[in-house]
Amino acid sequence: MQEALPIGAALEEKLAAVPPSPGVYLLKDRAGTVIYVGKAKSLRARVASYFRGGDGRSQVRFLVQRVDDLECLVTRNEKEALILEDSLIKQYKPRYNIRLKDDKSYVSVKITNHAWPRVVVTRRIVKDGGRYFGPFHSASSVRETIDVIRKTFPLRTCSDAVFRNRTRPCLEHQIKRCMGPCVLPVDRAEYEEHLRAVAMLLEGRDSRLKRTLEDRMRQASEEMRFEDAARLRDQVRAIEKSSQRQQVLSHHGGDQDVFGLYREGGFVEAQVLLVRGGRLVGHESFGWADRELPDEEILGALLSQFYRGEREIPDAILLPLAVDDAAAREEILRERRGRPVRIAVPVRGDRRRQVELACSNARQAFVERRDESQRMARTSGELRERLHLRAEPTRIECVDISTFQGGETVGSVVRFEDGKPETAGYRRYRVRTVEGTDDFASMREILTRRLSRGLRDGDLPDLLVIDGGRGQLGIATAVLADLGIGDLDVVGLAKLRVERDARAEEISRVEERVFLRGRSNPVVLPRNSNALFLLQQVRDEAHRFAVGYHQKLRDRRRLASPLDLVPGIGATRRRALLRHFGSLARLRAATEEEIAAAPGIGPALAGEIRRALAVPG
Repeated sequence: MQEALPIGAALEEKLAAVPPSPGVYLLKDRAGTVIYVGKAKSLRARVASYFRGGDGRSQVRFLVQRVDDLECLVTRNEKEALILEDSLIKQYKPRYNIRLKDDKSYVSVKITNHAWPRVVVTRRIVKDGGRYFGPFHSASSVRETIDVIRKTFPLRTCSDAVFRNRTRPCLEHQIKRCMGPCVLPVDRAEYEEHLRAVAMLLEGRDSRLKRTLEDRMRQASEEMRFEDAARLRDQVRAIEKSSQRQQVLSHHGGDQDVFGLYREGGFVEAQVLLVRGGRLVGHESFGWADRELPDEEILGALLSQFYRGEREIPDAILLPLAVDDAAAREEILRERRGRPVRIAVPVRGDRRRQVELACSNARQAFVERRDESQRMARTSGELRERLHLRAEPTRIECVDISTFQGGETVGSVVRFEDGKPETAGYRRYRVRTVEGTDDFASMREILTRRLSRGLRDGDLPDLLVIDGGRGQLGIATAVLADLGIGDLDVVGLAKLRVERDARAEEISRVEERVFLRGRSNPVVLPRNSNALFLLQQVRDEAHRFAVGYHQKLRDRRRLASPLDLVPGIGATRRRALLRHFGSLARLRAATEEEIAAAPGIGPALAGEIRRALAVPG
């Protein structure tokens, strides 16, 4: 058992005042930063266990050594404590709490919140009133299913902006893939029937959907509506083709999320199997390192964060072990879903085998993640040795500049952590101080802004990669010296170059070169080395991010309207004006009185419009 730890008098007084009520406790360091948030049925017993020797976990001992203050928030019951704990973890993002970060961004399918909804693929789940399905592990399979949906069910596919501004049916309507609700009188009941069918397909209830469509097909045939019967037959065949790819986990049907855990010491892997209508439609993996929290606490944190946002909540949640607040969690999920939700720990039968399958998948994911971690460790070691770095780089950032004919020069910074993109660290910049095309000056500005901010926030990379050769590396070296951070490792990565000589029999290739500070000759990494592949990945991602931002600015400039320059004219009024007059040319030709008569435009604004557009009097 852990021995009691020495604590200050102020903290001792606070410990004595902790009530024996349910609630949430916040542990803070000397700077007042919340480093851990927890909940308890009895705050007094739980908090005392940290400091009085009741909790023997080494991580807890390590945590308590950093605690300088605590705060307790009392709730009426365990359910309220659970909700408050989740809210505070989202707010403070404490360092020692389990935080969900899946190994990649999974795709979901959304039926949008619109009078005439459409079906879209998304990687973000937000509270926008839409209905979400998934997430799904295989993006390619989801897109195949969406392709089947769009070929089979005549729902609109255009964006909301296009939908609002259409004046005649598009090609999708002409080939019978859209009912054309943008401009045509459409039977809403029929449209909603198609939406219900799509929802059933995405939920994995394709057997029930197939039976429904077959019944309607037979009825249409009996009534000699052979065109409708043929369309329904095609829908049935498309659904059969789509459902053949899904693995059957249970012949009893039902929607379930099956959780599995696997751990070796402080390394923990979790796997969630998403079962809809008895079929496995996807899975998600999560991994943590250096965690000595017990399995029950890890599983509880996983459950709290897994069902945030608009994620679909199934009929049953199957766990490999019990959590002590299962009843409170069931009540919260039931209120969100509107129907009962059961959290169970099966001990036999099909459901137990599903949990065992999830645990087996967690073990396999753990092995794969460990292999990936070992590969990254070897890559970092190779980078350190070949590029003479001070340490093995874990965080790598790359800077790239993009320009076009001297206009809209932009820069990008991308970040890789442990060999994978860390999009939270991506930054993009518009060059402010450079006129015309000057890559060196632009690089100096972007680096100064990025590194000054990083120096102030204590957020610097282990290795900084500059897209370019010796000249760009010289600029980076000068910026580092100006900021007093000359000990930061920085390299320049020059692209592969092809030298053409009309008299030569063969084309000469100059491989990718890495320029180092203080060395005249660049380092040429082996063409198939992991180190070179990682540097290329980082450089190409920075280039993609910069070009994407540059293209966005160019499109914005190209699509800008003269009305954007008129004070008081936003997107809504601009759209209303163009719809009222039919075109910008007609607006230019209109009198001030005619402009003032348009919806939402008065005499004063009409005068501004005439002056800004240089409308002749």
